[in-house]
Amino acid sequence: MKIIKGNIVESQSLNNVRFIKDGGILIDDNGTIVDVLEKIPSDTKYQIEDYKDKLIMHSFCDMHLHAPQYPMVGMGMDLQLIDWLNTYTFKNEARFKDLDFARNVYHRLANELIKNGTTRVVMFSSLHVDATLVLMEELEKAGVTGYVGKVNMDRNSVPELYESTEESKQETLRWLKECKKFKFVKPIITPRFTPSCTNELMEFLGNLAEKEGLFIQSHLSENLGEIEWVHSLHPDTNQYWETYDKYKMWKDHTLMAHTVHSNERERKAMKDNGVISVHCPDSNVNLSSGVCPVRTFLNEGIWVVLGSDIAGGSMLPMYKNIQAAIKASKINYIRSGYKDMFLSVNEAYYLGTSSAHKYFDGKEGFATGKKLHAIVVDDSNFTPSVRELSLKERFERAIYMMEKENIISVYSEGRKIF
Repeated sequence: MKIIKGNIVESQSLNNVRFIKDGGILIDDNGTIVDVLEKIPSDTKYQIEDYKDKLIMHSFCDMHLHAPQYPMVGMGMDLQLIDWLNTYTFKNEARFKDLDFARNVYHRLANELIKNGTTRVVMFSSLHVDATLVLMEELEKAGVTGYVGKVNMDRNSVPELYESTEESKQETLRWLKECKKFKFVKPIITPRFTPSCTNELMEFLGNLAEKEGLFIQSHLSENLGEIEWVHSLHPDTNQYWETYDKYKMWKDHTLMAHTVHSNERERKAMKDNGVISVHCPDSNVNLSSGVCPVRTFLNEGIWVVLGSDIAGGSMLPMYKNIQAAIKASKINYIRSGYKDMFLSVNEAYYLGTSSAHKYFDGKEGFATGKKLHAIVVDDSNFTPSVRELSLKERFERAIYMMEKENIISVYSEGRKIF
């Protein structure tokens, strides 16, 4: 066994971050956490990986991003969602039928995720099965774990990015068969969003997820125009969420990105069914979708996690998206007349780390029995302070000032990646 020694910053719950100076995380030979030590005995028999005065923090989770959109980060930011999709996104994603192009992009993306301390993801690929398999391969090679979805879309796209209903079904089955070779990256059923899938395809995907015991990810109530469009396509429903519910997709562990305009009834349906809101603050502002009322979601007991939503979002590092979540919540705080309290640093750190890690292993914090997912942060090059800072103050500065160069080690699924 081994002790990872340093200053521990552990998010145990939404409101509780534990700070341990000169503490340690004891892991076994498989990288499973055995204990969190507040003091390390001088006569310990265990090997020590000593990071001295550096910060040992949770690695980050990106619970919603579009891998094939990585080459178009920062493009079309003056457009709203539907125009942005038609002008840039769909045409860009069509390029991923070229496997050499896909390999080049996905290799870089996977390594950038690790360098920025993101070890777990839930990710959209494109509709191309072979490129999706390339993505999963590159993530595994880099040390990223989590879920990847082959996108399904058999309507309302551009000619370059289209699959027939039958093709979408058969290609999804082929993809799932090939996914069995991966150890750390697993499949997740991914209808792009309701307007992209016919009723026949939605029914097939819902039944397939139920039969195979697979999780589901999609989009919900991101943009007002999108909501109106969904209602015109499904006039038998009253709200967006019901278009997923009628096809068995509205269930525990389903991830719904954005939820910017989810009203009280839609939020209650999320809470009652264990559906998770993936808050993507940077994207929501970039595409003028709105500002999600995250405090309301939390007060109502809805499970919330964070996503970069590359490339609607323009920032891959999740520490920057944690900052964005805080700033977005302060906009709502001001709008509410200073009543709906903004997210604290502790709370936003939780949403970007422990809350999302729980999706994968059911536990918060550096809990006994879970694989170690952690980063080591060297904050020694931050602008000097006029006095010695507490660990809490150093942690807060790390959230606001961290760059990838400050992340000097990454542990993913108990493995030291670098």
